[in-house]
Amino acid sequence: MSTRRSYDRVAARYASELSGELAGKPLDRALLDVVAELAGGLVLDVGCGPGHVTAYLADRVPVVGVDLSPEMCAHAAVPACAGDMTALPVRSQSVSALVCLYAVIHLDAAARAAAYAEFARVLKPGGQALVAFHVRDAETAAGQARTLTEWWGDEVDLTFRFLDPDGEVRALAEAGLVVTARLDRAPDSRVEHASERCYLLARAASDSGTGS
Repeated sequence: MSTRRSYDRVAARYASELSGELAGKPLDRALLDVVAELAGGLVLDVGCGPGHVTAYLADRVPVVGVDLSPEMCAHAAVPACAGDMTALPVRSQSVSALVCLYAVIHLDAAARAAAYAEFARVLKPGGQALVAFHVRDAETAAGQARTLTEWWGDEVDLTFRFLDPDGEVRALAEAGLVVTARLDRAPDSRVEHASERCYLLARAASDSGTGS
């Protein structure tokens, strides 16, 4: 719950500072375009924050966002609801694709496994999932974590985990999501935190909508 309260506290500033960040991230936009093209139906933006990624997708496909923070959802200009990604308020096999950009980094390994199982549950057979996360930066290696206690002058309690891509590929597979593409990239310090990043595109099993 500290994650939810922390994001509630900084929601207004977060929306002001980061809502336009996609303009400086051509690879992110390209990958979102791929998801939109592959979707063929409703897309779910998990950990949508103030809805900037959701809004980008909304120009291309039907989309709805979900975020742990109700205050973040209140800043979204597109449909969004509060919810936990380890227990998504979404019917099984009801979405054609989902995106989750830099949200699983707040979860430990067990919670990420639960989230991935939820991704597999809500996706239609053959549905696509795009998951992005930080891998390492100058101070933190893959597998390590950093805790933030102050953000834009507000007291917060947020843990940011830097993840090993090979481990996340295995975790997704265990949930029933087979990785079909992987993109690793260096940071662009002009528009984002200077961390190496990884994007995994995975497909839900065609013969099972539960992922279990």
